[in-house]
Amino acid sequence: MKVILFGATGMVGQCVLTECLKNSVIEEILIVGRRSCGIKNKKIKEIIHDNFLDYSEIENEFKGYNACFYCLGVSSVGMSKEIYYDITYNYTVAVAEVLSKQNPDIRFAFISGAGTDETEKSRTNWARVKGKAENVLRKYPFKSLSLFRPAYIKALEGVKPSYSLNKYFDWFFYPVLKTFFPKTVITSEELGLAMINSIYQKEKVKIIENSEIKKLAHI
Repeated sequence: MKVILFGATGMVGQCVLTECLKNSVIEEILIVGRRSCGIKNKKIKEIIHDNFLDYSEIENEFKGYNACFYCLGVSSVGMSKEIYYDITYNYTVAVAEVLSKQNPDIRFAFISGAGTDETEKSRTNWARVKGKAENVLRKYPFKSLSLFRPAYIKALEGVKPSYSLNKYFDWFFYPVLKTFFPKTVITSEELGLAMINSIYQKEKVKIIENSEIKKLAHI
């Protein structure tokens, strides 16, 4: 099986890449990003590309892949609404357009987030924009669409957390959440495994909330 990975240098992308490298079924991982993931492995093929709104120069490279893990994203904290919209929505549309053109039968897994509002009416900007991105993806002829909505992710070995105060979060918040709100926490391994397992889902479109991610990881 051959897969495409966007956002490999981010925390979620690292979750997926780590598990893809362990998985014997996955024979090739095409990584597309502005910089190298820094990992040398015979499975990995990298394309350095800095315009996430235009893939015309490399679009032929996307042919023949079975699945795409789209993990490209940013936090809305401290970011203008315009830039957040561009990265979260417009970048997503650009990828969907090129993949549906070159490889319409591909399976697509998209990282959204817990609290995403598909009605696009939330008072919270990021929830509306993520919901809009989810909704536009439904319009493309992918073989399947998995919309992942993780909450708290505990980074395990091989994954660098996206939050700078991770040692304090993991020391205090993770044990509390795991004890009293177990449905809100998953590990990086569980997220990576769940995204790989989503390749085999039978549903055309499926929203996968945090508690379901944990189940999907262990099927």
